[in-house]
Amino acid sequence: MSDHRRIAASKVGEVTVVRFVDKKILEEASIQELGAELFGLVEQLNRRSIVLNFTDVEFLSSAALGKLITLDRKVKAAKGRLKMSNIRPEILEVFQITKLNKVFDIRKDEAEAIAAFQ
Repeated sequence: MSDHRRIAASKVGEVTVVRFVDKKILEEASIQELGAELFGLVEQLNRRSIVLNFTDVEFLSSAALGKLITLDRKVKAAKGRLKMSNIRPEILEVFQITKLNKVFDIRKDEAEAIAAFQ
């Protein structure tokens, strides 16, 4: 769709589905780049319905979680909605420990997340 290095974004109807290129989202430079690409979806491309599909993600750092929180705020400020899907149990556990599972709308799989926009 565009020249992203950290994400692969595609459209399913009105919903933008984002998959992550990196299996481990750890390095500060990668996280900054990832954040810029995600924020660009909302700020430049005006995307309002976004699903983050974590199928390929094995590890997320706390800095990456911070970017996701910021993304969620940007999407909400733009009157949009953000959903997450396909999160591995060990990453989901981090979301639960940090109570971020209460902040984010987390769905079992991509199809369920997309359907939740209806």
